[in-house]
Amino acid sequence: MENLQNYIKPELLILIPVLYLIGAGLKRSALCPDKLIPLALGLAGVLLSCVWVLATGSFAGYRDMLLAAFTAVTQGVLCAGASVYVNQVVKQAGKTDDGQNPTR
Repeated sequence: MENLQNYIKPELLILIPVLYLIGAGLKRSALCPDKLIPLALGLAGVLLSCVWVLATGSFAGYRDMLLAAFTAVTQGVLCAGASVYVNQVVKQAGKTDDGQNPTR
């Protein structure tokens, strides 16, 4: 958890479970093929990070806007990656020694 806080702003850590739940919802629905869920989570993470950056920042010039865009993209991608990682940890924890998932 400490490593996450070194890279992801503490205010944006809430995006990890939010994106996890969005991914679980997409998995259960027929709206998005499984292979596109990580991309959808990345886009959602960037969008939500952008909202946070715009809501909390003050921008005096183009450099501030570029920094805000960089922050929104990097934080969104990191949060989405952490969410996908959590999903994989949960999936792997549910597997037996022979690699099979007993719930399927």
